[in-house]
Amino acid sequence: MGYLSIRQTADKWNLSARWISDLCNAGRIPGAMKIGSYWAIPEEAEKPKDERIKSGRYMNCLLYTSPSPR
Repeated sequence: MGYLSIRQTADKWNLSARWISDLCNAGRIPGAMKIGSYWAIPEEAEKPKDERIKSGRYMNCLLYTSPSPR
């Protein structure tokens, strides 16, 4: 089993190194381990599903259900 750095994983998954670092810190990449100040990510690790909100529906719901500031 080999390991990749954050930069190598970012290139492989076409994501930014910062985003990979955030995923590692959140524990969303199984098998990733921190060695000193560096992350080691298994070569076989799969790209986590993007769980960010992609539609404005959630935001619009919050805007219309919040109480008026008056």
